[in-house]
Amino acid sequence: MPVTFHLKRTPTVPLEAEVLTPDVIGGLSNAEIRALTVYHGKRQLPLGEFFDVEGEKCEDLVLHGTMPKVRWVGRAMSKGTITIHGSIGMHLGAYMTGGLINVHGNAGDWIGAEMKNGFIHIHGNAGGQVGAAYRGALQGMRNGTIIIDGSAGLEVGMRMRRGTIVVGGPTRDFTGLQMKGGTIILMSGAEIRTGAWMKRGTIISLKPLQMMPTFAYAAHLNPVFINILARTLAPFGIRLPNEESEGAYALYSGDRSIPGKGEILVWQPGA
Repeated sequence: MPVTFHLKRTPTVPLEAEVLTPDVIGGLSNAEIRALTVYHGKRQLPLGEFFDVEGEKCEDLVLHGTMPKVRWVGRAMSKGTITIHGSIGMHLGAYMTGGLINVHGNAGDWIGAEMKNGFIHIHGNAGGQVGAAYRGALQGMRNGTIIIDGSAGLEVGMRMRRGTIVVGGPTRDFTGLQMKGGTIILMSGAEIRTGAWMKRGTIISLKPLQMMPTFAYAAHLNPVFINILARTLAPFGIRLPNEESEGAYALYSGDRSIPGKGEILVWQPGA
């Protein structure tokens, strides 16, 4: 039986709840869970002040409620699952090394920031800096998968090193900013400055992009690796076209201002 949390008191200021992770909750009794410390602004309060808790000693967590001010859920988690029914705040799954997070709602900024492994699926919209590096850090996510069904904000994948990010809706400016590796898939395109200062990595867009002048057109092609990605993502209802009868990808290399060795592939449907 999972440990279930129902929000009973809405935070008036950000609530830092990094204890809401299977690594902390998994071995605790119900009373110990409710006694865990959270930070409501500058105040230290027991978790039970904000949540009704059902169950104990389980690495599967279920959260219910509208929680845009609840932050750091799943911080550094390495195992288990977190399922959220409702919205959730910033830093979800930051520093994650394993496990699974599912959000049936919207999520805030910095989802999966600097994560090293694991899987995050947001069934709504996301904020900015998905899978990104924190300010001053040299590397963003280093492995794992993040899927956003809806739209996302600024700087998706900033300085990411490895891993995969898929965004179903449009993203805002600076997607792939200073990207160092990994793959970003844009099902609905992005705003401007996509791939700015990217050194390595791959951005795939199924919709036209406003390309920066520092990216050079190279060729039209249907890469084999996209078939591998397509098979991996198919169970989540994500389809990547790659048949010659359907069209081809326009390949752009850059960012030449670095100079970088990144690539942006933009799908061009056949006539």
